[in-house]
Amino acid sequence: MVTSILLAMAMVGGTGVIIGILLGIAGEKFEVEVDEKEVAVRACLPGNNCGGCGFPGCDGLAAAIAKGEAPVNACPVGGDACAKAVGEVMGVSAGDSVKMTAYVKCAGTCEKAKDQYEYVGPEDCKLAMNNPGGGAKACSYGCTGYGNCKKVCPFDAIEIVDGIAKVNPDKCKACGKCVAECPKHLIELVPADAVCVVQCSSKDRGVDVKKVCQAGCIGCGLCARNCPSDAITVENNIAHIDQTKCTHCGICKEKCPVKIIAGVESTERE
Repeated sequence: MVTSILLAMAMVGGTGVIIGILLGIAGEKFEVEVDEKEVAVRACLPGNNCGGCGFPGCDGLAAAIAKGEAPVNACPVGGDACAKAVGEVMGVSAGDSVKMTAYVKCAGTCEKAKDQYEYVGPEDCKLAMNNPGGGAKACSYGCTGYGNCKKVCPFDAIEIVDGIAKVNPDKCKACGKCVAECPKHLIELVPADAVCVVQCSSKDRGVDVKKVCQAGCIGCGLCARNCPSDAITVENNIAHIDQTKCTHCGICKEKCPVKIIAGVESTERE
């Protein structure tokens, strides 16, 4: 009996030793090399995994930066502090990055924009697009106001105020999720210190714009003709400001007859 027990113990112990040896060999043979720079870069990133950098989460961005496939300031959430930390790991200068924020190009509040019918259905911007005119708002380009952008914002930076989406630039991290979500393409990323942005996306003629919204751009071109830095173009009846050329002089705001140009921090148009 004792001999049988000892034999069994020897067999179990021997099997364990053999398995341990085999696992050790397999571990060495199939070992995946860890890029120390990638690990260090990942530790610098905020971990939101928002995808705003264009890569599949922070792990994907860390791998790309470590391989030299993405700049050290590619994370829109981390900002300058993150960029500098990653730059130190990679041994390069992060440079000066511009803080960006999402901006909703629509000022058609309930008071200023007309409705063409009463919408009855799910409060979802994409579903409302299946209805005539893309929703109840008479301006087919205007914000539907059902908050799909708010629902996808991971930073609670968007509120629906008086029928349109409003972005809080202090909370916005420019991840771009709201930009991708808006079915009417009303949201774009602009510098957080921008003082001149056109709050409209309508491509209708001025006379048609005025029929449905008191706040819309009429495409008159006065802003473009008076801009000293040639930062404004008018295409398809809508003005657009190139923020890389804008000098914040404010002349376009003064000349705009419908006062549709405002700054990022503005909660109300002047």
